[in-house]
Order: sequence, then C-alpha cells, then structure tokens
Amino acid sequence: MRGLIFLASMLWSLVAAAADYVPLPGGVFNSVLPADGQAAPARIASFAMRTEPVTNEQFLSFVLAHPAWRKGEVPPVLADGGYLSHWESAVSLGERALPEQPVTRVSWFAARAFCESEGARLPSWYEWEYAAAADAHRTDARTDPAWRERVLAWYGRTSATSLGAVGGDANVYGVRDLHGLVWEWVDDFNALMVSADSRDQNDADKAKFCGAGALAMQQKENYATLMRVAMLSALKASDTTRNLGFRCVRSP
Repeated sequence: MRGLIFLASMLWSLVAAAADYVPLPGGVFNSVLPADGQAAPARIASFAMRTEPVTNEQFLSFVLAHPAWRKGEVPPVLADGGYLSHWESAVSLGERALPEQPVTRVSWFAARAFCESEGARLPSWYEWEYAAAADAHRTDARTDPAWRERVLAWYGRTSATSLGAVGGDANVYGVRDLHGLVWEWVDDFNALMVSADSRDQNDADKAKFCGAGALAMQQKENYATLMRVAMLSALKASDTTRNLGFRCVRSP
C-alpha cells in the first residue's frame, strides 16, 4: 500500500507541475463589491490563473496521492455528506463523473487543499471577478448588453442539466469556462456580503448580509454576478453542491 501511495504521489507531482496557468496583469477594477463598501475600486496585483476548472480526472489523481481527501475519509467538519457522492468509489470515477468534466461536490476545504498541493491557492473574489469580466477581445466586457445576456442565460438553466467538459472558448487572457459550466469557490467566499465597517466592528445588522446587502452593490445591471455573490455567501466551507467546482491561482 505504501508503494502505491508513493507512486500516486510521484504521478501527482507530474500532474501538478503540468497544470496550465496563464498570467493576468492585475490593475484597478470596478467590482460589484466596492473595496470600501461604498464606491472605491479594487486594486488587484498580477497573478496567474488555471486556464480551466479542475476536472474529475485531476482531482482523482490528487486523492490517490493524498488519501486523507478520499471520499469516506474526510471528517464532516471538512466536507458534508455529499462530498464526491457522484463518484463510483473513493478511488474511481464511474459513469456519473466523466474525466473531463469539472469536479464538483467538493468543499472549500478540499478545494483549498488541492490548490495548496500544487503550490497555488484559491482565487480571491476580486481576482475571479476580474478574470470573468473579460470576453475574447476585451478585458472588461460588462457594459455590453449582449455579453451580459449570454452570461445570464446560463444562470437561468436548470441545475439538473448534465455538466459538459472543460475546454470552452478562451477569453482575452486565455482563461476558459468562467461562465457557462459551474459555479466556483473563491477563497474569501464567506466575507463577500459583509461591508468593511461591519467586519471591523462585528456589526450584526442583517442589512449587511444576503439580499439586503445587494442594495449597496455597484453595477446592479450585472445581475448574474450578483447572483454568484449571493450564492457563495450562503455557503459554509464544508458544503458541497452538484454545480460547484473550483480553479486555482498563483501569485508571482
């Protein structure tokens, strides 16, 4: 058994080293969540992002090399009962989890552990939103009504729709599948609907959270992005869902 784990670890090292990341330059960005809770833009340092969401095949390689993250081994405090529940077993995918589909039913803890295993981390909300604002030709396509409609159309689809494979059209940075495939974990998911003031003062005012919190958001016409914020804010770090995956980023 130790020999198999060692071999899996070696194979995982090769997989992690081959992961495809592309650089993003960073900059000043008008997020739907103002940096000061009012109107200030976010300032984003340069970073590199995985070109596609992590797949079932890649996550299988990870759990083979890191047995503590196999289905049935992860304690409930780190992942709920739905963790990888669509996989055939702890070490095989089966017909309901195809290799090139994005891995889903993974908790924030598991996603973070995967990223750390390849020298990376989960993106911040600002990093994810910044990358996702681009289309094939523009770094920020959010003012284009046609772009917004295309993005919103996916959010209107039933969650029962079978997931497709990764590998959609690349945006201007070379990043794929930020829209139209799965929702994605971000590192600071549990702080998105809390204003800077309420974080500093432990303010219990419920208007700072969930739907009411959207009243202070900028760019309300980007409804699809606001939906994503609301969904992520409703999660716990141990939660897993059938349409929630992740990708990793690296700092320079």
